[in-house]
Amino acid sequence: MDGDATIVFGTHTHVQTADEKILKNGTAYITDIGMTGPKNSVIGMDIEVSFKRFETSLPERYKIAEGEAMLNSCLFEVDDSTNQVTKIERINL
Repeated sequence: MDGDATIVFGTHTHVQTADEKILKNGTAYITDIGMTGPKNSVIGMDIEVSFKRFETSLPERYKIAEGEAMLNSCLFEVDDSTNQVTKIERINL
C-alpha cells in the first residue's frame, strides 16, 4: 500500500503505539492510534466490572468508567500535490 494510500493506521482502543513512520513512497503508518475515553479503565470499561467478567467468565453489563478522560490521536501533514505525508505527530492528552 506504500504510495497507494496516504495513511494506514489501526486502532483497537488500546495504548497508542510509538511506531509511527513515513514509508519510502510517502505513506504514513502507525499500528494503533490509541484510545479516547476514561483514563482509569480497561479499554473504557469500569475496572471492577471488567475484572468480574474475566474472573467468572459470565456476561456482565458493560459499564463505562467514570473520571478523567484521555485522548490519543495523530496529526498528519500531507503534501496536497503528491498526497504524501511529510510529518506525523502523536498526540496524547
